[in-house]
Amino acid sequence: MRENAVRRPVVPEVPSRSGGADDFDARALREETAARFVAAVDAIGAGELSFPLPGGGATAERFASLRAVAEDDLCLARLVEGHVDATAILAELGGPAPAPGERWGVWAAEPPGEGLSAVRGDDGRWSVSGLKQYCSGAHSCTHALVTARAEDGRRLFAVPLAKGAYEPVEGSWQALGMAGSDTPDVRFRSAAAEPVGGVEGYVERPGFQHGGIGVAACWLGGAHAVARALRAAAHRGGGQHTDAHLGAVDIDLRAAGLLLEAAAADIDADPLDAKGEAGLRSLRVRGFVEAVCDRTLGHVGRATGAGPLCHDRRHARDVADLTVYIRQHHAERSLAELGALVSGREEA
Repeated sequence: MRENAVRRPVVPEVPSRSGGADDFDARALREETAARFVAAVDAIGAGELSFPLPGGGATAERFASLRAVAEDDLCLARLVEGHVDATAILAELGGPAPAPGERWGVWAAEPPGEGLSAVRGDDGRWSVSGLKQYCSGAHSCTHALVTARAEDGRRLFAVPLAKGAYEPVEGSWQALGMAGSDTPDVRFRSAAAEPVGGVEGYVERPGFQHGGIGVAACWLGGAHAVARALRAAAHRGGGQHTDAHLGAVDIDLRAAGLLLEAAAADIDADPLDAKGEAGLRSLRVRGFVEAVCDRTLGHVGRATGAGPLCHDRRHARDVADLTVYIRQHHAERSLAELGALVSGREEA
C-alpha cells in the first residue's frame, strides 16, 4: 500500500466522546479507547482480527497486526497487546484460553513500592493483596495476569477483576501521553487468584522474550504514525532539509521493520529457545526499535517545527503517546544488560 493511501481503520470506530475541538478530557478519552478495546476483542473472537500465537509459524503476522493497531492508535494498541499477550502466556503455561467476552491484561510491572503478595489458604485456594502499579485497561479489563510474591517466590496468577476485590486508584494515572490507555495503580484486597505456571515461570519461559518484541512492534507502529506529518510536509514540498529528514526516517523505519521480520522468523525456527538466543534477540530488537522511535520523534520535530504539535491534535497525541510508551524500554539499563551478554560475562 502506498504510504499516503487512505488506511481502513484497524478496528471498528466508535462515536467520539472526547469533547470539542479545544477540549482535552482524559476520562472521555479513556472511555473512548475502552469502547474500541471492546470492539477489538470482539473482532478477535470473530476472526476479523488475527494475532497468531508466537512461535507457531506466523509470528511475522502477529507483529504486523500489532504494528497496524499501534499506527492507528497507540493507546488502543497497549490494551490489545496486553490481551493477546495474556492469550499467549496462558497457552504457554497451560492455562485456559480467554472465554468470549473476556478482556485480559498483563499487569507484571514491579517498580519499587508495596507490590502484591499472594497467600494460600488452608483450603488450598490462593488470593492476592496489595498495590499493583501500571495496570493498563484497569477499568475495561475483565481479567488480569498479575505477578505477586508468594512464600516460595514470585508467581503469576490469573485474577478475575471482581468488584470489591480490586479497585483502580483514582488520580494515579496523570499522563497526557497514553492517557487513553487507562494505566493507574490498582489496589487488590484478598482477590481470588489461580496460579499460572510455577515459581518464576512467567519470566523464565521463552515467550517472555517473544512478548517483549511484540511490544517493540507497537512502538514501531507509533513511529510510523508520528512520521505521517513529515511525509505530508515533504509531499507539499518542504524543501531539501525536509526531504533529508524524511530520508533518514525512511531508512530507520525500513530497517526496524526488517529486523522485526527477521526476529519473527528466528522465533518460528526456535520457539522454545533451544539455542538460548531469545534474550539477546529481544534486547537487540527492543533497543534498536526504541532508538528508531527516538530518532523519528527528533527528525519529525526538527523538520516540521511547532506547527503540527500545536495545530494537529492527532499528531500531538501521536507524539505524546509514543514519547511515553517507549519509556517501557529500560534505556541504559537494558543496553548494559545487552553489553554484558555480548561480552560473554553473562549467559543469555
